[in-house]
Amino acid sequence: MNGVVHEFVAGDQSHPQIKDIYLKLDEMTSDLKFSGYSPDTSEVFLDIGEEDKESALYQHSEKLAIAFGLISSENGSTIRIVKNLRMCVDCHQMAKLVSKVYEREVIVRDRTRFHHFSILAGN
Repeated sequence: MNGVVHEFVAGDQSHPQIKDIYLKLDEMTSDLKFSGYSPDTSEVFLDIGEEDKESALYQHSEKLAIAFGLISSENGSTIRIVKNLRMCVDCHQMAKLVSKVYEREVIVRDRTRFHHFSILAGN
């Protein structure tokens, strides 16, 4: 963001703006659920309850990065994320809806491919 690399890990609490990021993530999740999003826990292989699985998904690094991008950039600007692991199905669906709901282009480069979400390209 503005020439500075910001690093996030799942469940991160270390970023200087973490309170604002989690507030935006709460707002974003609410907006997305209103637009039809429901967490896809099919790839969470932890032996925990469904509610705990959703909580684990909620804190994925790309969701934190997207929330940070939304609060740190101007409306309409592209959000670019690079990650070292494969993007999960839930984060893919969430990024697709973020692009639509917030009218943003979202580009995520994961371990194997680029994920490009754009309202102009029809997602």
